[in-house]
Amino acid sequence: QVQLVESGGGLVQAGGSLRLSCAASGFAFSNYAMGWFRQAPGKEREFVAAINGRGPDIYYIDSVKGRFTISRDNAKNTVYLQMNSLKPVDTAVYYCAARTGFVSITDDSFYAYWGQGTQVTVSS
Repeated sequence: QVQLVESGGGLVQAGGSLRLSCAASGFAFSNYAMGWFRQAPGKEREFVAAINGRGPDIYYIDSVKGRFTISRDNAKNTVYLQMNSLKPVDTAVYYCAARTGFVSITDDSFYAYWGQGTQVTVSS
């Protein structure tokens, strides 16, 4: 069965860093683009970043450009989100998700599989 399991969340001070991991199983990982989304308390789910299955295509929302880096290791069926210079507004539950293709990459309706989420809390 398909599983996406996030880890690496936690409590950090503003300006700190976290590295999130998402371990995938049950599908052809390298054929899927992987995305990171987040949902803050009282807010709608928001796209953060995505990376194509094998090629170099990467997309970030403006608010995280220069601070976050998405990467993947297809041999390990794992996607990562390195988060630096964290701000309190980054506080959210972070989810990884999988989809085929890369069109409309920020649209969560295109993502077939979702993880359970990992909490990131940034204190000031």
